[in-house]
Amino acid sequence: MQETTAPPDAAAYTPTDRTVPTRSAERASYDKPLVHAILDEGYVCHLGFVRDGAPVVLPTLYGRVGDRLYVHGSTGSRPLRMTGTADPGLPVCLTVTHVDGLVLARSAFHHSINYRSVVVHGVARDVTDPDEKCAALDALVDHVVPGRAADSRPANRKELAATAVIYLDLDEVSAKLRTGGVNDEPEDLDLPHWAGVVPLRKGYGTPLPDADLPPGTALPAYLTPER
Repeated sequence: MQETTAPPDAAAYTPTDRTVPTRSAERASYDKPLVHAILDEGYVCHLGFVRDGAPVVLPTLYGRVGDRLYVHGSTGSRPLRMTGTADPGLPVCLTVTHVDGLVLARSAFHHSINYRSVVVHGVARDVTDPDEKCAALDALVDHVVPGRAADSRPANRKELAATAVIYLDLDEVSAKLRTGGVNDEPEDLDLPHWAGVVPLRKGYGTPLPDADLPPGTALPAYLTPER
């Protein structure tokens, strides 16, 4: 794969022809801490691959450990089954997106959103090492709610046998962001339409205890309203 020229930087991913946007390239970033932060804040990724000559995109949970992403599912699920039969693995594209604000312009053309996104290209492979598989499943649980893996029963032998885990190394990666306000045309600034940004926020609601929870069971600290 032909790579574009970039200065060596241990804190940045190297751009490639697949990770340099054809539009708004100035919004792209290859900064590792930024990429990791965007990934760590998300809950759901979209995993794209080709099956029988047609594209398939599936939403799924994921977890990150260093420069590796993990995705799990039933051993009979389509991408995990294909990963096990493909050699050397299954070519995939994985994406994560956050919408941070609605940008309302005076003109319909200039409406937009403020967002942060990550696109990962690579080859997904099966996790075959038992210790790595258990660590990956812990990472998946902690990705949803940090600290939860240690506060729940780990998968037993039967559950592990029914669960497949695949990994995708963070190598060919880019982030893309839009921030800021409205970009209206100068001739539209006097139009009588409200314009601005409507911020969107993510946060926990009030936890709803399970009906079978024993009386007096304390709410874990990682679910307190301060979060």
